[in-house]
Amino acid sequence: MKNEIFLLNISGQDKPGLTASLTAVLAASNAKILDIGQANIHDTLSLGILFEIEFGVNSSPVLKDLLFKAYELGIQAKFTPITLENYEKWVTLQGKDRYIITILGEKLSAEQISKVTQVISDKNLNIDAIKRLTGRTSLVKKNDYPRASIELSIRGEISNKSDLTKSFLQLSKDLNVDIAFQEDNIYRRNRRLVCFDMDSTLIQTEVIDELAELAGVGAEVKAITESAMQGEIDFNESFKKRMKLLKGLKEEVLKDVAINLPITKGARRLIDTLKSYGFKTAILSGGFTYFGNYLQKELGIDYVYANQLEIKDGKLTGNYLGDIVDGNKKAEYLKEIAKKEGLNISQTIAIGDGANDLAMLNLAGLGIAFHAKPKVKDNAQSSISSIGLDGVLYLLGYHDKHIDLLD
Repeated sequence: MKNEIFLLNISGQDKPGLTASLTAVLAASNAKILDIGQANIHDTLSLGILFEIEFGVNSSPVLKDLLFKAYELGIQAKFTPITLENYEKWVTLQGKDRYIITILGEKLSAEQISKVTQVISDKNLNIDAIKRLTGRTSLVKKNDYPRASIELSIRGEISNKSDLTKSFLQLSKDLNVDIAFQEDNIYRRNRRLVCFDMDSTLIQTEVIDELAELAGVGAEVKAITESAMQGEIDFNESFKKRMKLLKGLKEEVLKDVAINLPITKGARRLIDTLKSYGFKTAILSGGFTYFGNYLQKELGIDYVYANQLEIKDGKLTGNYLGDIVDGNKKAEYLKEIAKKEGLNISQTIAIGDGANDLAMLNLAGLGIAFHAKPKVKDNAQSSISSIGLDGVLYLLGYHDKHIDLLD
């Protein structure tokens, strides 16, 4: 006679002491707990305990005592016998690769979740756990910043990760939802450096376009900027052209622009949380150090790398100092900071919106296209387009309770 294995499923109104009472019954028979898991939705408990009764112990009294205890606690109990063959088959699954899928949006619908989970099923992957990351939403009070996120832990063999990513990218476009796909490895749980593009990422404007408006060359510069961000012309070439058009702009204008920079929604919440949990942060920008340094003081950023304006006699000369910070330079600075901080490149995150951000987005352990141009979204690892910058926290696995605790 072999040991007997049972799966105990408990459901009902949650209350203190349930797990302690049930495991006490099992302890009295020296049962071995093989697995245990619990979920709680709207104070309704779902508890599973996989246990083994040793050879020579009559399981009938144990099951009877568990049923009696469940009745006493006012909950429902169901037993499922598990064969040794099925148990061993289940055990072998723990060697399978694990992944995290994060779904983000202002709100999440049944259709969005259905479509995402159908892709998972079609790829013969298994969902191990589903966790809500955002706080509970009131149906009465208006939320000025609606956001919803759930995290799915999945397991299985993926023959073509690119194909899976493309499926999620198409769903994102069709259903107006963000879907991030990551390997669930040690680096994902140990990110330590976050690098931001500045213009149209950390702030909701392109500073060079604002300066151009004030210099009376707005239309010309904006057209060059847009073409560069779309990847239609070389960034360095576009930068030099735009700089020449700014010649003669007074230095005092820069200060007025800096103090009025529109910081992106969720940026302060994200950076404050990152700092509280020991992350390092950096601005890697094709914009200007003048504004990067202002944001560094305003937000508490650790590093700033950007282009330096040449100013003579209180006016812009139309030239710059040092090397142009283009896409390749951003990737170099990302590696440089990671090395300085003693980090593996897989522990880094890069966030940007333009074509000149792709090099660092693809180099980082996690690259996030934020409200990005189509070309950038199509070529980045992950994207956020539905909510603010603090959506990055959900991709890191943080729950609102971990964030709001710091407020």
